[in-house]
Amino acid sequence: MRLGVLDIGSNTVHLLIADVIPGGRPLATTSKRTVLRLMRYLEPDGSISEEGVAALVAAVAEAREIAAVENVAELLATATSAVRDARNGEAVIARIEEALGQELQVLGGETEARYTFLAVRRWFGWSAGQILLFDIGGGSLELASGADELPEAAASVPLGAGRMTVQFLPNDPPGMDAVEQLRAHAEKVIAPAATALGSMPKPDHIVGSSKAIRSLAKLAGSPMPSWPGNERLLLPRDALGSWIPRLAKLPASARQELPGITADRTFQIVAGAVVLHTAMKMLKADALEVSPWALREGVLLRYIESMSWTGPA
Repeated sequence: MRLGVLDIGSNTVHLLIADVIPGGRPLATTSKRTVLRLMRYLEPDGSISEEGVAALVAAVAEAREIAAVENVAELLATATSAVRDARNGEAVIARIEEALGQELQVLGGETEARYTFLAVRRWFGWSAGQILLFDIGGGSLELASGADELPEAAASVPLGAGRMTVQFLPNDPPGMDAVEQLRAHAEKVIAPAATALGSMPKPDHIVGSSKAIRSLAKLAGSPMPSWPGNERLLLPRDALGSWIPRLAKLPASARQELPGITADRTFQIVAGAVVLHTAMKMLKADALEVSPWALREGVLLRYIESMSWTGPA
């Protein structure tokens, strides 16, 4: 069966199409990303501007057309923090559903963390034991910990890379004074979640997922032993911290020339680095492993589990 997941996030509208079979891993056939950076379109009152909504609807309509051409049997459409938290969120959701021709599932922050945790657990396997997860999107930071497929503790805080860039690092380059203000804010916001997650058993694996974390790992991390066809990266906290002053002094045009920093992430990567470094420090994470699977794969896996394989192919 061919399934599609449409992830409407703060940075991108990302369509993932995969073939699934009973008992098998999803085999991706198509991945289409449209970069939006919705935080650019936020009005002072917290609503998404008409220009932003129009761009969002156009990206969704294009994804629907691709899904039809690819003969997708079921399209699982989800939206995360940018749409969820917008002041005009209900109206935006209605416009998206009209473009989709179907209902949109709007995920709460902890639900995002649970889907992502499921994907990470499946990627690492049961033998990985206790996992502590970090995931940074454009609008929020998700944290989760547990030894099963669902985390025993999960939290979502409004510290996404795009949101923090708009609020704390609007200048290019931002400079270290602004970075320290963001760090202080992040410490305050993360503190309750850090207390709750800090009481969990010591993790056997500390894992990071999301494009921002993969970009930072390519910049400041190092390869890990792996099997053919799979890239494994380790991101030490100290190495990440040493890059933050350099990133804060570079303009966005220069940052995108660095290893792993793509043009669509160059404006937000400083905020992402500061938030991740702060969270790792508060949760006593010396290094994290990067998972290639995240929210989209988690949505796909949960849907596959709910299917009846006795139905028609």
